[in-house]
Amino acid sequence: MARLFGTDGVRGLANADLSPELALSLAVAAAHTLPDPAREQQPLVVVGRDPRASGEMLEAAVVAGLASAGANVVRVGVLPTPGVAYLTAEVRADFGVMISASHNPMPDNGIKFFAAGGHKLTDEQEDAIEAALGATWTRPTGALVGRVHDLLDGAEHYTTHLVEATGHPLAGIKVVVDCAHGAASDVAPDAFRGAGAEVVAINAEPDGLNINDECGATHLEPLKAAVVEHGAHLGIAVDGDADRCLAVDASGTEVDGDQIMAILALAMRDAGALVNDTLVATVMSNLGLRIAMREAGITLVEAKVGDRYVLEELRAGGFSLGGEQSGHVVFTEHATTGDGVLTGLRLLARVAQTGKSLAELASVVNRLPQVLINVRVADKAVARAPEILAAVAAAEAQLSGTGRVLLRPSGTEQLVRVMVEASGEDIAQKIAEDIAADVRAASPAV
Repeated sequence: MARLFGTDGVRGLANADLSPELALSLAVAAAHTLPDPAREQQPLVVVGRDPRASGEMLEAAVVAGLASAGANVVRVGVLPTPGVAYLTAEVRADFGVMISASHNPMPDNGIKFFAAGGHKLTDEQEDAIEAALGATWTRPTGALVGRVHDLLDGAEHYTTHLVEATGHPLAGIKVVVDCAHGAASDVAPDAFRGAGAEVVAINAEPDGLNINDECGATHLEPLKAAVVEHGAHLGIAVDGDADRCLAVDASGTEVDGDQIMAILALAMRDAGALVNDTLVATVMSNLGLRIAMREAGITLVEAKVGDRYVLEELRAGGFSLGGEQSGHVVFTEHATTGDGVLTGLRLLARVAQTGKSLAELASVVNRLPQVLINVRVADKAVARAPEILAAVAAAEAQLSGTGRVLLRPSGTEQLVRVMVEASGEDIAQKIAEDIAADVRAASPAV
């Protein structure tokens, strides 16, 4: 049987793959496996969600499951994923639950768990939850049934934390913030204004149906246009649950996660805050980032794709900064997971501190042309098929060290991602298309 947990929690089509029955069962299983068995009090759990319509249904199921298993629940309502992680640590909860499918389209939803302290679960903890699904258990009754409370000022606590972690006042900076009609639609504009910036908020009117709809970090065109229209210094876009951030400069040119990490790594190195002068990135990061960091004397540690794996490397090495090309960036001094709003605030702080434009700061990374093709497949295991591995080896031989090929099954969708870097975009495109065609032929989508 396929593993239920993907790269970042359990995701699927809401009310189909991810049913309220499954949500309830996951909550019960988590309540039985995540809290410290030695604790004497009833477990305490923080539950938040993004604004997509199905979140209301799934929140009800999760809360019911937790309370039925004897856990007390603190509902924080619509809040970014890193906000739920922050509050899980702040109220000293036994664990946290975030109901969100992040950047996925509205019909999807997902359930993410945070361990005590707001940390992502290990593979072993996820496996324990899966193993506990459907297990026989004794239901508590009377006073042992869990209680449910609402934390009405959770967003204010989280916003205050973001402003305090910005590091430098943002006075004089005009920024456009694309909130993706998502969980940060209130928090993000409030945080940027609280730090001193002049803010133009767009796509900040969630109705439960419009989350990530041609906006946010996965669709930068509205942000690019708005930055130019409003004469802003730069623009920031988060995704539906605001755990990632991308940017555009004053001309509307995209600044990706690799460039953002390079800017922030140099800022932290200059401030003496980059532990061991080391940045953690993933295998998807552009060769240009690796070259820029090497030239700056910064060591780059490579992790598997997924901010949870970046976090594992950060914690194992005691490092202070890591992230992904997609815009997940983790500051271990201030957060336990990727935080798109905090990333944007720290990026603006570097602009304000140096007086340099975002374009000038981003130019430290000379990105090699990179082509990414998502291939929908019936079986993601095709990425390891002998004929596909042979095609990849042949392509790498053709590149002769001037680029690279990476095949990666998606952790959240039925896709194989084909990524090629080369000295020229036409070369990268041709190789990527050829390998993608081989993948399609080996496992056509159903």
